[in-house]
Amino acid sequence: MQIVVIPDRRSPVVTHMVWYRTGSSEDPIGKSGIAHFLEHLMFKGTAMHPAGHFGKILAGVGGQENAFTSHDVTAYHQRVPKQNLATCMAYEADRMRNLVLDDATVASERDVVLAERGMILDSKPASLLQEALEAAAFPAHPSGRPVIGWRHEIETLGREDALAYYRRYYAPQNAILVVAGDAEPQAVLEMAEAAYGAIPPSDAPPERRRVQDPPARMHRQITLADTQVHQPQLMRLHAVPSYISGAPGEAEALEMLAFLLAGDPTSVLHTRLVQERKCATSVGISYWDTAIDRSRFLITATPAPDVSPETLEHTLEDVLRDLLKTGFEADAIKRAKTQLVASALYALDSQVSLANWYGMALACGMTLEDIAAWPVRIEAVTAEHLHDALLKLDRRSAVSGYLLEAAAAA
Repeated sequence: MQIVVIPDRRSPVVTHMVWYRTGSSEDPIGKSGIAHFLEHLMFKGTAMHPAGHFGKILAGVGGQENAFTSHDVTAYHQRVPKQNLATCMAYEADRMRNLVLDDATVASERDVVLAERGMILDSKPASLLQEALEAAAFPAHPSGRPVIGWRHEIETLGREDALAYYRRYYAPQNAILVVAGDAEPQAVLEMAEAAYGAIPPSDAPPERRRVQDPPARMHRQITLADTQVHQPQLMRLHAVPSYISGAPGEAEALEMLAFLLAGDPTSVLHTRLVQERKCATSVGISYWDTAIDRSRFLITATPAPDVSPETLEHTLEDVLRDLLKTGFEADAIKRAKTQLVASALYALDSQVSLANWYGMALACGMTLEDIAAWPVRIEAVTAEHLHDALLKLDRRSAVSGYLLEAAAAA
């Protein structure tokens, strides 16, 4: 088990996080959603800590707990007064190997997950469209499947599926412990040795080797029209390198490109699409920079009244082509570097943000040295790097999504 301690003694509080090097991309074929389902089931208790027992302890000391699953990681965390750190470790070590499940509990929680999918995906046309874009952009790679799973596959998940996944991936050898806050490193190591070191060794962690997609050579378009839609939307998804899968400098350039294009009200797309051409009322970009394999660069925009998503995309394409010719102004690049590095410095002010940053990066394969060098690598991005990043936004390899009112599509 890798252990990382980030001291922050400004308040007598610690954040305790256990990160597992497994996420929905490790879901077996036909069992999508099992990683996320198991995350839910991990709160159902052990013989030593029955369901709800630890939550009552946390509530009694004013603590908090939660968990999440992504394509590449699953993480469990608590935020507690520092004197309760050992209690958190004892709990996580216990449920790491001693989870107790019965068929009735699993069936009940499966209904909860199905209801969650209905609430966050099935009832929201925009979410369904993004889900379809991701499936088209990653047709073979498991990250094309939703983290929560496909509904028809969630319905088949049972106790043995959960326990098989649990036994395969939940062990100290496949975990990273991050403790941030008012804690002495040596004391954390001793507590971790007492809690996690007592767990008998298991098999070596499974190798994280996934099926890869072939290069995309054609544009794909998906249109969703729904009676619930009252505001059309444009989405455009590109499969791009991440910090782990890309060559040195590629992810840094993509991160800066996302900021330059849509990072604030002075960004290029906001200026040209919203203010000057008035063909959009908003525009945004999400780049998932930390991923084991290729990742997502998602452009979203809301068309102005009487502008269709298709027309807006053509205008977007014009702007991107112009940028390939002109590049970005030197002052804009300098400002983007300042803003990105400053945002990382502000993260140092939050022990939770720090624990998340380190945990996510390490669980996906980065090193402590990679994390420390990030500001220097951002400063090293050049206009040429940004040009190369722009080339990765070629529409011919993208998946475009148009969200329409049902009447407009008739």
